[in-house]
Amino acid sequence: MKPELKDWLNTINLTKINLIDEDQDLKRHYTPYVINRCLSGELDCLMYVNEMNLNPSLDKKLQYDFLLNSVRKRKRFSPWLRKEAIKDLECVKSYYGYSNEKALQALKILTKTQIDFIKSKLETGGTK
Repeated sequence: MKPELKDWLNTINLTKINLIDEDQDLKRHYTPYVINRCLSGELDCLMYVNEMNLNPSLDKKLQYDFLLNSVRKRKRFSPWLRKEAIKDLECVKSYYGYSNEKALQALKILTKTQIDFIKSKLETGGTK
């Protein structure tokens, strides 16, 4: 049975049961990037995760064992960090045909009335 992300995080945070010691085939299912990303939302885990990010060539079992034995037992929940959506970016992109980078530059110089004009031109009508 392939462990899910929550199983890996629960063993590191709560149960402290080493899944890889139980079955060596599970080592290939461990994804260090995702685990590090989940744990990096907590301040007490940040230094441990940074240490693993500095040593990405370590074996997956070594990375898992380090986190398992270093992180203090505690219930943790940190939401997945997402990039903030920039208001009116999609309007500028579709109106001018710009990429994200160019649309961000355009948003810096466009006024509120110009953005309202762009929105009015893009409005197609109908029900949403």
